[in-house]
Amino acid sequence: MYRIIEGTAEAEIEVKKSRFLAVVANCRSEEEARALIESVKKKHYDARHNCFAFRIGEEKTVFERQSDDGEPQGTAGKPMLEILKGSGLSDVCGVVTRYFGGTLLGTGGLVRAYGDALKAALSAAEQAGRIHELQEGRRLLITCGYSLANRIKYLAEQSGFYTEQEIYTEACRLQYLLPEDAAEPFGERIRDMSGGQAEIEVLGSVLYYGSSKPKVYKNAGK
Repeated sequence: MYRIIEGTAEAEIEVKKSRFLAVVANCRSEEEARALIESVKKKHYDARHNCFAFRIGEEKTVFERQSDDGEPQGTAGKPMLEILKGSGLSDVCGVVTRYFGGTLLGTGGLVRAYGDALKAALSAAEQAGRIHELQEGRRLLITCGYSLANRIKYLAEQSGFYTEQEIYTEACRLQYLLPEDAAEPFGERIRDMSGGQAEIEVLGSVLYYGSSKPKVYKNAGK
C-alpha cells in the first residue's frame, strides 16, 4: 500500500537571494499533474525556472516524470523525484519555482535548494495532517428486517465499523465500510446471528484513509 497527500501544500525558502516556491499536490493522473504544472507556470510566468517531479499510480505500476526546466541537468527534477520516492508518496506532483537572485548556486547548491524547498512543502502537508496511509477496505450492504437492524447496528458500532448509509423502506439496508480482513468475519457473524435471514452483498473493494470518519480514495479493482 502507499501514501497520498490530501489536497495541496506550499512552502517558500530563500537561498542567496534566490526564492524557491514549492507546491505539492495530489494528482491521480498524468493529465492532472500536467495541469498543475501548467497552472504554476502561468502563475509564475516571470520566473526563471519551474521544475517538477511526479509519481502516479501504485508502487508496482508507478509512472514517474521529472524536469529541470533549464537548470543544469540533474540538479532539480531528479533530486525532487528522489525525495518523493523517499517519502513513500504516490499520486503526487511537486513543482518548485525559482526566482533568480543574482548569485549562482553551483550544482550542489541547486540540488540542496530544490530538495529543501520540496521537503518544506511536504513538511507543511505533514503538519497540516494531509499525509495519509491508504488502507484496503470493503463495502458491505446488509439487507434485513427491522427486528435485526438494531442488533446489527450495535455489533457494527462495537466493532468500530463505519456506517456509510442506512435506508429504511420495507426492509432495512445498512451499508458499512470495513477493513479488508474484517469483512468476511463480520459477514459470518451476521449470518449466524440472523440465522441466514440477513442478505449480505459485497459492493466492492476500495482504498480509503481515516478511521473515525474514513474517506474513500478510489476503487481497488477487486
